[in-house]
Amino acid sequence: MEIRRLLELLPHRYPFLLIDRIIEVDSDRSGIGIKNVTINEPQFQGHFPDRPVMPGVLMIEGMAQTAGAMCVASRTQVGSPKVVYFMTVDKVKFRRPVGPGDVLQYRMKKTRNRSNMWWYSGEAWVGDTKVAEAELSAMLVDE
Repeated sequence: MEIRRLLELLPHRYPFLLIDRIIEVDSDRSGIGIKNVTINEPQFQGHFPDRPVMPGVLMIEGMAQTAGAMCVASRTQVGSPKVVYFMTVDKVKFRRPVGPGDVLQYRMKKTRNRSNMWWYSGEAWVGDTKVAEAELSAMLVDE
C-alpha cells in the first residue's frame, strides 16, 4: 500500500501520519509498515535537539496505524468507511534508540479477532535490529 492508499484508509495526516507505506500485507493477518525517519520531523525540535531520538510512543502509534490500515483495507463490505480506535497497549519494550536516517519496519501479526475487536503483536525493526515491541488492540466502529 502506497501513501495515497494509506490516506484513504486512515484519518491521520501530517504530522501524525506515522507510516509511509505498507510493503507486505496478508489481509488483516500480518503486514509490514515502513516509516522513514527524517530530521525535519517536528518531534526532533524538542526530543532531543542535540541527539534526536524518535519518541517511543510514536513508534507504538506507527504500529497501531499499520495494523489499523490492514484492518480497514481487509473489509469487503460496501458502505460507510470504518474508523479504527486504538484501545490497549501491553508488554511494551524499547530496545534501542531510533533517530533520523533510520528506516523503521513495523512487523504486525494478528493474534485474534472477535466481532469488531482486533489484537496484534508488533515489533519495530531497524535493519536486523529489533528496536521495540508491543501488544496492541483496536476496535473498528462505523462513522
